[in-house]
Amino acid sequence: MRPFLAIPSVGTIFQKPVVKNGEVVVGNTMKLTMACEDRTVDGATGSEFLLTLKEYIENPATILVS
Repeated sequence: MRPFLAIPSVGTIFQKPVVKNGEVVVGNTMKLTMACEDRTVDGATGSEFLLTLKEYIENPATILVS
């Protein structure tokens, strides 16, 4: 078996009610998870990576600016 540092998982996009600007509207949601080898990747670092990935998915133009 080969060692790993982190394995990200991307779920499907589905619609569900979300609150946007104080109103309940239909929004697209997707689940992102990641399994990390805790001897090499700190949970806080893994969380920071997923938050950054979330921002890039929600605002793809920011990838070009970075």
